Amino acid sequence: MVGPWAFKVVGSMRQFVALMALSVALAVWVSHRDVSWAAGGSAAPVATGAAAASGLRVVTVEEAAIGATTTLGGTVVPYREVSFAAQMPGRVEYVAGVEGDWFKKGVILVALDEDDLLAKHRSAEAALATATSNWRNARVQYTRQVYSGSSMASDNLGMDMPRMFDRVMTRPMSDMLGVDSPELTRRAQIYAQGTQIDQARYALAQAQAALQELEAKLRDTKSIAPFAGVIVAKRVEVGDTVQPGMPLISFADTRRLQIKVEVPARLMTGIKKGMTVPAKLDVGGIEAEAQVAQVFPMADPQRHTVTVKLDLAKGSLAGPGMYAEVMIPDVTTPVRNMPIIPKTAVIWRGSLPAVLIANEGKEPELRMVRLGGHVEKESVSVLSGLQVGEKVYAEPPTAMIGGWDTHGKEVEKPSKAF
Repeated sequence: MVGPWAFKVVGSMRQFVALMALSVALAVWVSHRDVSWAAGGSAAPVATGAAAASGLRVVTVEEAAIGATTTLGGTVVPYREVSFAAQMPGRVEYVAGVEGDWFKKGVILVALDEDDLLAKHRSAEAALATATSNWRNARVQYTRQVYSGSSMASDNLGMDMPRMFDRVMTRPMSDMLGVDSPELTRRAQIYAQGTQIDQARYALAQAQAALQELEAKLRDTKSIAPFAGVIVAKRVEVGDTVQPGMPLISFADTRRLQIKVEVPARLMTGIKKGMTVPAKLDVGGIEAEAQVAQVFPMADPQRHTVTVKLDLAKGSLAGPGMYAEVMIPDVTTPVRNMPIIPKTAVIWRGSLPAVLIANEGKEPELRMVRLGGHVEKESVSVLSGLQVGEKVYAEPPTAMIGGWDTHGKEVEKPSKAF
């Protein structure tokens, strides 16, 4: 026999089953409501159609004559860059800093040991002093020879009688007898003394040159910044032993940057110095304008390309070594009329560009397009996906883009069978 407690348990189970059925029905109704909103149905919480488009700027796709362009990849390089290499053998005694450190012009960046050169420098200074003294003595002796004549062997013997007898009696008698020519002998002695002056002067010049050579070698032990810049590569440390030709550091002025690109020879007819071309930096895909600063006069004989350098605007978000793209006009291709739209009308979903079409009396349409090059600064050309005369939203809000969430990822729509 079933007791009263059994009826209570059965009643509780019936209430629980009813509550679960009600929860399932509510969940199914909410899911169907979400499906209709995701599909653009009238139950969507986001306004669509003409009512949603009120207050939004709609532009008509226009047509413009656009020449063909070729996109070329290049590298961002500093405006000025130097590489220091060892000029003398020795040991590294000083390195100013590491990569990224900024230094003014004239600052010593790397210094080598110079003890041996300093010792040779002191020896060269002593040799220069000796050569200077010899040159001065030669000049004095020349003057003495001109005004006093040659010294006699009997200068220090007795009083002045031997010298006087020689000058008064011996020399005149030798000239009279034809044994000797005192005048010719005197001129020869003066010439010989002048030669000694020349030799002393040459020895002095040689000593000066040796000293200058050592001073130049002392300068070569130091790498001095030729301009204000930053160390971009350090290849030695304090204590390293280097030989002539070994790289030390690379130094560059990164305040001004350029894009270095190799342009095929067939496109060179469309490049002129001073012209401005569109560029795209690798940092976040930033678009910029680059001005042709230098065109190399000779093409590479192997690759048949010409090196071109383009100046970037000051303050560009780029760094040396980064990748960049430039769009070079291709004058060999005829000009075509192409649709153009504002850059703000382009909706990027990852790497796929799209636009939001404004249809009269219909829901906005999200359409994928294929973009061309930039037109001036505010517009972009469209290669496919749009026709001239169609209307697009200039600044489409994210809420109007059906099938896409606010983060640019496609929303996964549930099956209607559910």
